[in-house]
Amino acid sequence: MKAGMMKLLFYNHTATVSGAERVLLLILSELDRSGCTPEVLCPSGLLRQMVEELGVPCLEAEPLTARFTWRPDHLLRYLGSFYRVIRRVREQVRRAAPDLIHANSIRAGLVMTAATVGLRVPVIWHLHDLLPHHPFSTAIRWVALSSSRLRMIAVSQATADSFRGLVVRWFGKRLPVRVIHNAADTERFQPDAESRKAARHELGLEDAQPVIGIVGQLTERKGQLGLLHAFAKVTAVIPQAVLLVIGAPLFTQGDQDYHRHLVQTAERLGIAEQVRFLGARGDIPALMRVMDVLVVNSLAEPCGLVVLEGMASGTPVIATAVGGNPEMIRHNVSGWLVPARDEDALARGIIKLIRQPRLASLLAESARQSVLTHFSVSSFAKKLNDFYLEAISTPTAAGSREAVVRQDQYPVGRD
Repeated sequence: MKAGMMKLLFYNHTATVSGAERVLLLILSELDRSGCTPEVLCPSGLLRQMVEELGVPCLEAEPLTARFTWRPDHLLRYLGSFYRVIRRVREQVRRAAPDLIHANSIRAGLVMTAATVGLRVPVIWHLHDLLPHHPFSTAIRWVALSSSRLRMIAVSQATADSFRGLVVRWFGKRLPVRVIHNAADTERFQPDAESRKAARHELGLEDAQPVIGIVGQLTERKGQLGLLHAFAKVTAVIPQAVLLVIGAPLFTQGDQDYHRHLVQTAERLGIAEQVRFLGARGDIPALMRVMDVLVVNSLAEPCGLVVLEGMASGTPVIATAVGGNPEMIRHNVSGWLVPARDEDALARGIIKLIRQPRLASLLAESARQSVLTHFSVSSFAKKLNDFYLEAISTPTAAGSREAVVRQDQYPVGRD
């Protein structure tokens, strides 16, 4: 390792690309390679392909198959997966000899914490999820308190509070959780009237036709089903409206079943011709500009990238007032918040923004300015850079390190 260079090892437990993986790709794209040497440990698949396209070397990892469950047979299988993955990851960490490890989820953090016992390397857990009420959540918190090598980044205050629970809250000084909100790429996601017109034409939409959209993996937590019911109420008032459902089921058979249920529900509600299931798309910035209203109808949402990307695109956003959404959106200032599971309130909000274009425009302008000021990529990179420097220079985390690392010694994010 060259003097003055920091070796960073990023670990992701799955190859599926969802919100957490998109954040990881953003981090990798912002790293200043003159100050650090990044390497990614992840299973083969789409994520590895996208990482290598960024010019970052990848190490092979076995996929981790572990989820919250009450079934003993599944639990035994998941524990077996943890054991196998931890053994393999430990070998990879020994060979890579990183100065700092960034584990890109709670599951990844659990693996890396166990795999690095005795290695004295600091490990960052990047908390992208709200912990459910489950005995495993308490166990996870105790693991997080088990080592002074661990550091926590939460994508929102709601995520930090969820992770702390009662256990970590009592030991706040031992395990501080730093909130670093996600960011939106304001160059990719920005208003563009010509792009809007071209994308609408490609989709066969009229210039003045009201278009509502929802973007995200098809799963119950994202609330597409509730939006279909709300949209049926919208079409009773605005019959020419169109709903774009963008995303695909990613993780479980339950998600596949949910997708089929969505299609069947649209048919049952008599709105099938006005609802377009577009699947996973690679042109999300253009599709954002197509919309007159972006809906984020999540039942739980740590810090949705899609919220920030919609705001950056100049698209009015209606979101449920759950998780980190209120940390990004000020109601009736930079967006519109509604209670979760309230289809009537959601329908009223959509109708209001469609019928009051001046209000929608003001919210959109305020939202984009908020992203530029508070949720920019440059701000995100600087905060992450500062956190890395703190983690690697803390004596309890860095083991035998004696010198305090200077800000200019290990530049990580580009300004």
